[in-house]
Amino acid sequence: MEVKEKKVGLENEEYIINMGPQHPSTHGVLRLVVALKGEIVQRVEPHLGYIHRGIEKMCENLTYQQIIHLTDRMDYLSAHINNEAVCLTVEKALEIEVPERVKYIRTIMSELTRIQSHQLFWATFGMDLGGLTCFFYGLRDREKVLDIFEESCGGRMIVSYNTPGGLMNDIHPNFQNRVKEFLKYFRGVIHEYDDLLTGNVIFQERSKGMGVMTKEEAIAWGLTGPTGRASGFSCDIRKHYPYSAYDRVTFREILFDEGDVFHRYLARMEEMRESMNIIDQLIDNIPEGPYTAKMKPVIKLPEGEYFQSVETARGELGVYIVSDGNKNPFRVKFRSPNFVNLAPLNLMARGSKIADLVAIGGSLDLIIPDIDR
Repeated sequence: MEVKEKKVGLENEEYIINMGPQHPSTHGVLRLVVALKGEIVQRVEPHLGYIHRGIEKMCENLTYQQIIHLTDRMDYLSAHINNEAVCLTVEKALEIEVPERVKYIRTIMSELTRIQSHQLFWATFGMDLGGLTCFFYGLRDREKVLDIFEESCGGRMIVSYNTPGGLMNDIHPNFQNRVKEFLKYFRGVIHEYDDLLTGNVIFQERSKGMGVMTKEEAIAWGLTGPTGRASGFSCDIRKHYPYSAYDRVTFREILFDEGDVFHRYLARMEEMRESMNIIDQLIDNIPEGPYTAKMKPVIKLPEGEYFQSVETARGELGVYIVSDGNKNPFRVKFRSPNFVNLAPLNLMARGSKIADLVAIGGSLDLIIPDIDR
């Protein structure tokens, strides 16, 4: 009996491609192994570690003041907030109350950090989807925030301005005026972001209903920041566990129920406006006083375990320190928001087209060094 060989059509074959590790739409050295049938994504496997530096292990051989500078190199767009997370953990362990002036300045700096991070997200996300003009507009406005940082901190992106007990130095005499000038300017131009991208029909067609995560899925996967809140998960550390001066201000926690690419984008747009409102409430009320508490040159935490979390531009960053009483921590662990937010990419992208994968990945606003550490 003759057996006829059944030929498999190309439309039924699975095709494996690599996006990355060097690719303009992966936002860093990230490799995605994508299985396709035609243009439809069957599965996505992230491959990590291309820029792993062992930061957590390095921390075990450094002093607490030195650890702060390593956190700059994780999520470099949330550098100031990362620095603050370590300082808050050390201050909690030592039961040190920092001056009120420090709390206000830290909070203002954190919200400026959030704004410039979301500006760069907007710039690169628009460019990923074909809107090159977004990149020029976003960087134009972000430079104004970096100029403020440079004047007071000496650095622009990697600021290293926080120290245990306070700040490296006081703010520049022109700080308040520069911040208020920026707020006035940015409120006058942020509508351009909506004109160019938010209201764009093509952009909405490519983002609405894409990469949906329900509230239950967001909670199950531990998604935080705008990624979690776009799915209706109330997870803002500033609201639930206020630190620095967040208990002195009123602001909205931006929540949506749709959980798609468009609302992850929209959450960041609205957060920029809320960050400006927070700064407005603080900038004219910075108390007089010292910019740091009295600290010993060599810091030794009491034996024990200490944890502090903060709200970075991408979600919850947790700092866990185990101390054996020496000047170096026995163990340090960072709970990275980017690592957690990347995890369900396969769930979000499965069944979408390859072009949609770019939009879905971009909407997570990933910073790869924070994943690899």
